[in-house]
Amino acid sequence: MEMLRGVIDPELGSDIVELGMARGASVGPDGAVEVRLALTTAGCPLRAQIQRDVRTRIGGLPGVTGVKIEWSELDQEEKARAMAIARRNVAARGGGSTTIPATTRVLMIASGKGGVGKSSVTVNLAAALADTGLAVGLIDADIWGYSVPRMLGVDGRLEGDTGTGRIRPNSIAIGAGRIDTVSMGFLVDQEETALMWRGLMLSRAVQHFLEDVSWPADLDYLLIDMPPGTGDVQMGLAKLLPRAEMIIVTTPSRSAQKVAARAVSMARNNYLRVIGAIENMSYFMAPDGSRHEIFGTGGGDDLATDAGIELLGRIPIETAVADGGDTGRPVALSVGPAADAFREIADRLVTELAPVADLAGCSARMLVAASAALDEHDAAKLS
Repeated sequence: MEMLRGVIDPELGSDIVELGMARGASVGPDGAVEVRLALTTAGCPLRAQIQRDVRTRIGGLPGVTGVKIEWSELDQEEKARAMAIARRNVAARGGGSTTIPATTRVLMIASGKGGVGKSSVTVNLAAALADTGLAVGLIDADIWGYSVPRMLGVDGRLEGDTGTGRIRPNSIAIGAGRIDTVSMGFLVDQEETALMWRGLMLSRAVQHFLEDVSWPADLDYLLIDMPPGTGDVQMGLAKLLPRAEMIIVTTPSRSAQKVAARAVSMARNNYLRVIGAIENMSYFMAPDGSRHEIFGTGGGDDLATDAGIELLGRIPIETAVADGGDTGRPVALSVGPAADAFREIADRLVTELAPVADLAGCSARMLVAASAALDEHDAAKLS
């Protein structure tokens, strides 16, 4: 049931447990899980989106062999209660909840240790997604080691949005889409400036990126370049973004793989779905066509096997990857083995692993109709 709190009704913006749509779950001795869900209406087109989210979140847990969903429908009083909860949460967001649209798919790109190329993977995935015409947000949550501005080739201070009074992210057009991004690199005077902050200050800075930034309403994906490890910032983000999903970056090294397993454990302890792992720096392809596994072999496969997750892809070592990060031209927008690998992972995210919501409008229509039948006194009691 805690994992189901990460399944958000795309229109109402609240999780299906709080809304009363998740009525219970049972786990059989063979690992088969049955989830009982009630929709606003039996024929709701959002059913496919909710079903997909439930299956991916529950099905990714260790020991789960299958997920069966038993469907029913909320009665009139339950619909009105759900609407009251949604309205209360909307009102509460004015006092400190995130400004990320409820329909945005939030992906945390994490690693157990530094030096595995996590920021490079994040930027290139964002570029590959945007190049297909999507609106992508990017948060550089590695407050100490900010690097996203240089990797994207974006500079300039963050400015205020006069319409909302919030911070406006810096935006860059890529292909048919765009990337909206925030980073401490847009707030310091010089790129070389060191931030000597303690844990609480780091967490609060990231919280500002979630609560005080005017994120566009049409944002399809939000990628978060996480700091390495499993500290204050990671735990704070997990609590602020219960619907987020995580991708783990490792290298072929066994030592890196063992450390990356801790990031998987942290995600599951906070009831976040782990989509899979990416093995970076997998091999070097020499000009003569010979393949050299500089950092060893097997780290990505071992992590996927031990954690019960999928290995999403292997990114080879190419000078173009480093050059693209230094010059602000992500390699995912060029040609070559690394570019192909990033685009293949991005394509799987969009089509299979973490597709964006396809809204149909049934939840709002049904709940508005239900709540209209109540007078203010009854609605207040329900809320």
